[in-house]
Amino acid sequence: MDNAHQIGTLKRFRAISYAEGISYLLLLFIAMPLKYTMDMPSAVKYTGWVHGILFIVYVYAVFPTRRNLNWTFRRTLFALIASVLPFGPFLFDRKLRQQEKELRAKP
Repeated sequence: MDNAHQIGTLKRFRAISYAEGISYLLLLFIAMPLKYTMDMPSAVKYTGWVHGILFIVYVYAVFPTRRNLNWTFRRTLFALIASVLPFGPFLFDRKLRQQEKELRAKP
């Protein structure tokens, strides 16, 4: 697989990861407090739906990304664990940015 295709795969996964991470933080730090402090359960309902869909997309995106970028089992496991931790996708993104730099440096 050529570098351009790998970089495209990585960029796509990073965008999905970023969206999933933002939706999780919105759910935890905005929607949940609204539900319990201002009696607004609809905040969790709608934010939860969006986050749930993005979470499923993230998990499904891990496996083709793993295949296209030849990730190790450890990196794949870290990607999956990152999706369930607050701020996890952003921490994992550091490794992804480094991998993108390495791919861009290859001839």
